Amino acid sequence: MAEPRVYVVDDDVDVRDSLVWLLDSVGIAAEAFAGPEEFLSALDPEIPGCLIVDVRMPRVSGFQLQERLNRMGVPLPVVFCSAHGDIRMSVRALQQGAVDFIEKPYDPQQMIEVVQTNLLRATDRFAQRDRKRQVEQRLQNLTPRELEILRLVIDGLPSQNIARQLGTSVKTVDVHRARIKNKTEADSIATLVRDILQNDVTV
Repeated sequence: MAEPRVYVVDDDVDVRDSLVWLLDSVGIAAEAFAGPEEFLSALDPEIPGCLIVDVRMPRVSGFQLQERLNRMGVPLPVVFCSAHGDIRMSVRALQQGAVDFIEKPYDPQQMIEVVQTNLLRATDRFAQRDRKRQVEQRLQNLTPRELEILRLVIDGLPSQNIARQLGTSVKTVDVHRARIKNKTEADSIATLVRDILQNDVTV
């Protein structure tokens, strides 16, 4: 996985430059963008990172950018900055998945610590997303019937109960279970179920 990076999105050039300089002074590379459109056009959604974004910007607000990232499934930790913050605004940001809300002018040491924390969080989030994708990919070749049986296995039903519920034989259910195991290249059905549950995969 690529090294995580920091994205600074703010329409105030002085704020952008000062924040990039601050992070660079402690060895944290940051990229600055004047607005959400410029940022999105340069964003590689496969590279982990932390986004520091102003709330109020022309055309597209920080909240709208956050909503777009959520729809895209890009798990960037988002830190909002605003000179006009209030409790309602910070609550909205956190409800939509932001990790922090910092008022301008910010304390430099606080900002550095927030960024360092969220670069680690970004690495974890992107690794988790990759694990979820891998599990989802392993399930793609399953037939509708195999997926149906797998859902019942996830619910904790043994083969006898599954057979009774589906009106088929235990042997048929066991054949499907074996196919599920082979197609997903799982060590066992139990480990497959564990991977599905741990990575919050919808079957």
